[in-house]
Amino acid sequence: MKTLNIDIPDTLGLSDIEVKMALASKLYETGRLSLGQAASLAGYSKQTFMELLADYGVALINHDPDELDDDIKNAEKYSL
Repeated sequence: MKTLNIDIPDTLGLSDIEVKMALASKLYETGRLSLGQAASLAGYSKQTFMELLADYGVALINHDPDELDDDIKNAEKYSL
């Protein structure tokens, strides 16, 4: 894993964990990290990370509408 040192202005008043959470949530939102990877980067369990995503304006489930339609059609083929 790569280590990165970032200088954050003190005037922002951000803690290290807030910066990690902001980065992890954005990488999760853009699909660059899985939920588990993002939670690990932020230093939280998956459950806690999922609960905190809303605070950062990130949806837990972020599917493309076309993919969702395909999933529904697929599920209908196998429903009883």
